[in-house]
Amino acid sequence: MFTLLNLQSLLGLVVITAVCWAVSENRRAFPWRLAIGAVLVQAGLILATFAIPGSQVVLDAINNSVKGLEQATAKGTQFVFGYLAGGDQPYPVENQGALFTFAFNVLPLVIVISALSALLWHWKILKWVTLGFGKVFQKTMGLGGASALAVAANIFLGMVETPLVIRAYLDKLTRSEIFLMMVVGLGTVAGSTMVAYATILSPVLTNAAGHVLVASIVSAPAAVLLARIMIPEKPGQGGENADYNSALKYDSSIDAIVKGTADGLMVVLNISAVLITFVAFVALVNIMLGGLWIGGEPLSVERILGVLFAPVAWLTGVQWSEASQAGWLLGVKLTLTEFVAFIELGKIPAGEMSERTRMLMTYALCGFANIGSVGITVTGLSVLLPERRTEVLGLVWKALLGGFLATLMTACVVGALPGSIFGL
Repeated sequence: MFTLLNLQSLLGLVVITAVCWAVSENRRAFPWRLAIGAVLVQAGLILATFAIPGSQVVLDAINNSVKGLEQATAKGTQFVFGYLAGGDQPYPVENQGALFTFAFNVLPLVIVISALSALLWHWKILKWVTLGFGKVFQKTMGLGGASALAVAANIFLGMVETPLVIRAYLDKLTRSEIFLMMVVGLGTVAGSTMVAYATILSPVLTNAAGHVLVASIVSAPAAVLLARIMIPEKPGQGGENADYNSALKYDSSIDAIVKGTADGLMVVLNISAVLITFVAFVALVNIMLGGLWIGGEPLSVERILGVLFAPVAWLTGVQWSEASQAGWLLGVKLTLTEFVAFIELGKIPAGEMSERTRMLMTYALCGFANIGSVGITVTGLSVLLPERRTEVLGLVWKALLGGFLATLMTACVVGALPGSIFGL
């Protein structure tokens, strides 16, 4: 049964598309067929995951896999850090919840999943899954082989490794194709972080792992559509074919595990450094704003973001009574990274946010579109494409807008579907 909230989400779809069309470099070249197809692909993938008979069995398997990875990682973490990571405590514990430490209970998952992803890539399992998605995107969305492979790789590998997968074709990509790769990279997340996000949300969101996995996959078609609206491909250009032989290779299984672990460690260090810096900056700004009172409460970054992004959150299908809190999360995602936003979302008790709003925010937050990722994108592509660095710099902020709107579009598609599909 459709409600006003479903219609609200449909309005959000229209507004997001209109915003991208307004900043388009060629408004006459609106891809109508791609727009309809992308939304249908998103809705189809969501329905296939949550609505078909037996889908709960698959979701349970995904959630159990995440729990298994979490338990296995805990064993390794406790072996190294002992009681600091939740092992046997040398003293009586009065508050068990205080034993949860982000550095020891979440970040090690990134290292383990990074190593596992590298191993599965070396064994060609993840490679063939990526190639399969690439073929699907190539056939259904009219992408060239290299672009389709980049879109698929972004879903599982992330924005850092993806350019390596198509490195042989990077210099042959058109301006529109480079922009598309950037938007998809900012509109999705890496497999190494999906499990961490699911772990954070599992105590407060049913089927958290399934939602996070689907969120990253279905945001890819949204990112492709919005990128094509903002910078359409010129007739007769683009469509570079790829032979699907990746430049991302490992010498052996051990080599894959070692290099995957090293890559995961670098990601963990970057995440930790960014979190420390940005959280400290927000606290510093709040201290400076502490003397300003509005409406009987002190002004803060959280209140400002809540006001600015409340209408945006409302467009995804969130009730207005929760729009300020949801808008704050969107602002946190854009300024402080999605990791901080997921942590804050996981901290909100079940009774203080509806299941629908929490679910919609899971989809809206599940992407790398934040200010910090702008620097990562520019740095990575500047190394691989030094001769086109100026072009990349000219596209990156527009790509940030596209990536941010792509996850919002995914949330709108989810919000437009009947809540009974998700058990609401």
